[in-house]
Amino acid sequence: MPNTNAKFHRGGQEAGRRELVSRSLQSAHHCLEEQDFGTAYAHYLLVLNLAPELKTSVKETFQFTLFKWAEELDSLARVQDLFNCYEQALELYPNDEVICNSMGEHLFRMGFRDEAAGYFHKAVKLNPDFADAKENFYRVANWLVERWHFIMLNDAKRNLTYLRAIERAVHSGCRSVLDIGTGTGILSMFAKKAGASCVYGCELSKTMFELACDVVAANNMEREIKLLHLKSLDIEIPKHIPERVSLVVTETVDAGLFGEGIVESLIHAWEHLLLQPKPKNQDVSAGDYGRVIPASATIFGMAVECKEIRRHHRVGMQEVAGVCLSNSVQFFSPTHTSAGSEETVEPYTTEKLSRIPGGYTPLTEPCQIMTVNFNDLQELKSLATRKPWNLSLPVTEAGILDAVVVWFVLQLDDEHTLSTSPSEETCWEQAVYPVQGLLDYSVKTGDTVMMEVCCQDCYLKIQKISPLTSECGMDFSDRDDTLSLGNEAELCHALAGLQTTSKQDGNSQVCVLESTEIALLNDTAYHECFKAAMSKVLLSLNPSKDLQSMDVDGHGSGINFQESQNKSSLDEAPDPLYILDVSEGFSILPIIAGKLGPVRAYSSVEKEQHQAALSVISEVNHFPKETLEFWLSHLEEESVVLQRPKSDKLWSIIILDVIETSGLIQQEVMEKAAISRCLLHSGGKIFPQYVLVYGMLVESESLLLESAVQGTEPTLGFNIAPFINQFKVPVRVYLDLCTLPCVPLSEPAELLRLDLMNPLLNSSSREVQVQICKSGRVTAIPFWYHIHLDEDHSLNTSDESSHWKQAAVVLDEPIPVQVGDKLVLDVQHHKSNISITVKR
Repeated sequence: MPNTNAKFHRGGQEAGRRELVSRSLQSAHHCLEEQDFGTAYAHYLLVLNLAPELKTSVKETFQFTLFKWAEELDSLARVQDLFNCYEQALELYPNDEVICNSMGEHLFRMGFRDEAAGYFHKAVKLNPDFADAKENFYRVANWLVERWHFIMLNDAKRNLTYLRAIERAVHSGCRSVLDIGTGTGILSMFAKKAGASCVYGCELSKTMFELACDVVAANNMEREIKLLHLKSLDIEIPKHIPERVSLVVTETVDAGLFGEGIVESLIHAWEHLLLQPKPKNQDVSAGDYGRVIPASATIFGMAVECKEIRRHHRVGMQEVAGVCLSNSVQFFSPTHTSAGSEETVEPYTTEKLSRIPGGYTPLTEPCQIMTVNFNDLQELKSLATRKPWNLSLPVTEAGILDAVVVWFVLQLDDEHTLSTSPSEETCWEQAVYPVQGLLDYSVKTGDTVMMEVCCQDCYLKIQKISPLTSECGMDFSDRDDTLSLGNEAELCHALAGLQTTSKQDGNSQVCVLESTEIALLNDTAYHECFKAAMSKVLLSLNPSKDLQSMDVDGHGSGINFQESQNKSSLDEAPDPLYILDVSEGFSILPIIAGKLGPVRAYSSVEKEQHQAALSVISEVNHFPKETLEFWLSHLEEESVVLQRPKSDKLWSIIILDVIETSGLIQQEVMEKAAISRCLLHSGGKIFPQYVLVYGMLVESESLLLESAVQGTEPTLGFNIAPFINQFKVPVRVYLDLCTLPCVPLSEPAELLRLDLMNPLLNSSSREVQVQICKSGRVTAIPFWYHIHLDEDHSLNTSDESSHWKQAAVVLDEPIPVQVGDKLVLDVQHHKSNISITVKR
């Protein structure tokens, strides 16, 4: 009898469960119809917890509900609730690549790159063909494992030099070793291989720490090397390591030497982690005292002329496509503002001068700027407090002063050195301090380039760079902070010839642009092409006398709209045409459009400083106030940029940013084009109207070395490649084809067409046959774009004068080819990603 009651009870429970599941499913569907995604999500959670057998049938609807509810939570800044929802979803669907990828996207947008990478990586492992996850993982991999890791690990000379120096130190008695900023763990493994009894490595990056753990285990050293997921400044004795060590090894240096914080970390190491330094001139065992590899460094610099640096840091013209750039606006790149900024801004950029387009010309001999002894605690401490000192470089070659270039020599020990000089074959780039804000940049033989040097905010700063003419006859000491001058008259004469920065008008508007934005402003062909194409559209839409008298190509009458308006007050003002520029960053295209006739031009620039600069330029060009407006100020929701200009108006021209400066296609550009087509009135155009992708087959050893670690040979037998190569990306960006070391193996070929005006002409995939014109090994496929504003006006992103860089697909395995061979390229376009695979 009791068994019968239990069966009835269980039967009743089961009927109740089914009833609850059924009602919850109905409620969920009803909530979806009402777009109440939060309540619908709660109902689905209940259903899936009560009836796991329904997971497959409701999976797609559950995903849709989750994503919609997550969007709402994101817009309401309910971050914790958003992540709780995803964690609940992943408990139900732990191996769902779509949910993993979506979770990663939210994490990435919020700045959690390490965590995002984990979800993207998992999604790719679950489904290697999931294009969204692959694209996301490639994007985040560039942040997590910077590309220089591959280049440095492939630098066998650098690796061997460090190994020899570490071996020498260990053999001399340094038995305990701390590797600060261990990265992949290669220096820790060098120390263990050399015979160190205790080896510790610390790494702050979660991704690199986990990678180092895998590498050390794969090389059977996990029991002999202790890895710490810590910043070295947080290491405590005996909490993390039992006692002070006798050797610290590190390569936490950047192109400017100090930018990775080596001084701060070594001060802390000497005070808390290292044994006392060896007394000078005493023959005692090295194991009883502490030391650092590298032991010291010497920093060198020289002044250079370089057109490529100049066009990225100085606006070189007063007029662009008929638009006067007012003297009331001074443009600077971020490196110029670092001197007076309270924020810590990197005061230099980096370039591999041996591969810079157009090359460079030394204007001075290389000069020693400073030395630093990493084994001297007091010297390290004095760097941050040392007063700025003056340095003078005699000019040996006449030219234009564009930058001071800096490199260094690392003295690992008494016998082993590494140089980052531009004349060396090295994996390193050089630090570049662009010269900005002078009235005259020309120098001649006999002049002197003056500068002020200091170490501040963990950076080597070189500022107040200016030429001193030979007529001044000034004698500066390289090392003294004071000036030695004969008399007061000589001092006054010398100071009169010394340039500092150009005098700023009291009303001068300072505008800080990224170096890529300055290069765009200097791209004359780009602006002239847009001017001509916009003129053509506006003339076709409003063939009035005003437009016909425009000076489109610079050879006409030069009568612009504003001037013609004043001719006769009896003329009726034509209805304005509406132009929207949604280019990324700073753009003067709306002002160029405003010079072309009766238009209302809208700019989508966001920064107040940029808006202020554009307003000043429009005033200088005598625009009526309503000619230029800032579109975001008209929007209730900034995320929905593409809208009608007015309820009863449509756009005549919409300018989209299609190609990133890096050489990739902008994200969601085709989706933006689809919306834009609905917002154009008859005869209106999207610029560009279509884009052609071109590419060619090349052999390039450099691209291989910069993309993946090539086996165990460069890493001296240690097995590192399979682990770090998980973070390789198939596409290299920011390339300069004109200086890339490569051998073309085919002629350029059209790979793909992206049509923004006529989507019927688009295809997401295409096969292209390419004939080999030179024997060799195909290692990469560089690609670039012909951007067609219309049939008559186009831009080539591979032109040397273009502000765009190029990109390249790097093959996993080189393909040997002979002259006459034919290869088939399978070209796929998914969102902003282009993938190219090679078939024979």
